[in-house]
Amino acid sequence: MKKKSSISFGPGAASLLLIFVVLAMSVLGMLSLMNSRNDVRLSERSVQVMEAVYALNARAEESRAKVDGVLAELSASAQNNEDYLAAAQEALKDQVTVDGNRLSWDETDGIRTIHCVLEMLPVGSGQRTRWIRHALIVRTAEEGFAFADDDFDGFDYELDGFDEGPAETEEEWVFDD
Repeated sequence: MKKKSSISFGPGAASLLLIFVVLAMSVLGMLSLMNSRNDVRLSERSVQVMEAVYALNARAEESRAKVDGVLAELSASAQNNEDYLAAAQEALKDQVTVDGNRLSWDETDGIRTIHCVLEMLPVGSGQRTRWIRHALIVRTAEEGFAFADDDFDGFDYELDGFDEGPAETEEEWVFDD
């Protein structure tokens, strides 16, 4: 009769297996912790950037409201569209750049800039201005961080240009109503 051969482990094999499993679980736990910390840092950075972008957008809207207030006063006294445009150019020349019926200005915080262009609409059209361009421009160091959200206050982003230089990069997202 043949003897069956069996493999038997000594009393230390179970301990070695347990040590290996505990070590593997500890390494996986540490990796998860590091990943969580990085996610928290990225989330905090995203919040900071979004707050800065929303603050710039609020400043742009406040500037538009000031321009609209001036235009509201001028439209009440304007006889025709030519007089209205001439009076608006004179009244707004210190606040914004005036080019015909277009008004432009920049709101910036040093890193990000929102370039704003409004079109003055004819007298009596109900609405005095409309957005032509509302572009967020982000300047960062080459190894820096550029941020854009897919849905910023109902505007759609369109990557308009990307210029990569040795010291600085620039990305531009255009908000169109």
